[in-house]
Amino acid sequence: QVQLVESGGGLVQAGGSLRLSCAASGLTFSSYTMGWFRQAPGKEREFVAAVAWNGNIKYTDSVKGRFTISRDYAKNTVYLEMKSLKPEDTAVYYCATARRKWNAIVVIAPFEYEYWGQGTQVTVSS
Repeated sequence: QVQLVESGGGLVQAGGSLRLSCAASGLTFSSYTMGWFRQAPGKEREFVAAVAWNGNIKYTDSVKGRFTISRDYAKNTVYLEMKSLKPEDTAVYYCATARRKWNAIVVIAPFEYEYWGQGTQVTVSS
């Protein structure tokens, strides 16, 4: 079955950096858009970034210039490099696999994603 395992979360001071990883198994990794979402306490899950099978990338406005998404096809892993972190970035971060194969359009709505990891906590202190 499909498994997505995130790692790399932690506690960091404002201005610091973290790199999240998401290892995927049980699917043809190269065929799907991979996305990162986050959910803060009391808030809805929100889109952060995604990379399509062909390398197309999209970011939410609040992380542009600070976060970088990438994928390693050999390792079936997607990364989220986060720099200049702010307290408002504090959340549980989830990676997810889009429902549709070979979709060059980078989808951002949670319902467009089928499989989800367990999440990794990112806490940014001020």
